Amino acid sequence: MKKIVLLAFCLLSFGVLSQAQTPKFGHINSSELIGLMSERDSAFLKLQAYQDDLVETLQGMETEYNNKVNEYQRKRNEWAPVVIETKERELQELGQRMQQFQQTAQQEMQQMQQVLMAPVIDKAQKAVEKVAKDNNLTYVFDLAVGALVYYDDTQSLDLLPLAKKELGIPAEKVAPSQLTPSENTTN
Repeated sequence: MKKIVLLAFCLLSFGVLSQAQTPKFGHINSSELIGLMSERDSAFLKLQAYQDDLVETLQGMETEYNNKVNEYQRKRNEWAPVVIETKERELQELGQRMQQFQQTAQQEMQQMQQVLMAPVIDKAQKAVEKVAKDNNLTYVFDLAVGALVYYDDTQSLDLLPLAKKELGIPAEKVAPSQLTPSENTTN
C-alpha cells in the first residue's frame, strides 16, 4: 500500500512539474498596438510638421533656382561671357545645394522619426512585457515582424487586448489598417 501511495505521489509530482515547465505562449501585433497609441499620433504630428518645414525650405530653393534659370534663359544673349560663366556657376552651385539639402533632409527625417518613435515603442514594449509577466508567459511572438509561420490561437494568448488595457486604450478602438475601405474614406 505504501508503494502505491509513493508511486501515485511520484506520478502526481512529475505531472505537476511537467505542467509547471510547459511554456506558455502569447502573440501580439506590435504595429497594431503602436498604431492605437495616442503617443504615436502625437509623434506623427510632430514629424509631419518637421517634414512640412523641410518641404517649404526646399520649395523656396526650387523657386529661386527656377527664377534664376528663367533669368539666365531670357538674358543670356545680352550678357558678356564673364557674366554668363558666373550665372552658370551660380546655377550649378544652387542645384548642388538643393541636391545636398534633399539628402540631408531625408536623413534628418529618418533620425527624427527614430527619436520621436523610440519612447512610443519603448512604452509599448514595456506594456507587452508587463502583460506577459502578469500572465506567466514564456514566449511572446510579434506577428508584425512576420517571423511566425504558424500559431494556434486557442493555445496562444493574444496580448493586444491586455496591452490596450494596460495603456488605457479603449477596447473598441481599432487601428486605421483594420478599418474597411468605406470606413477609411469617411474618417
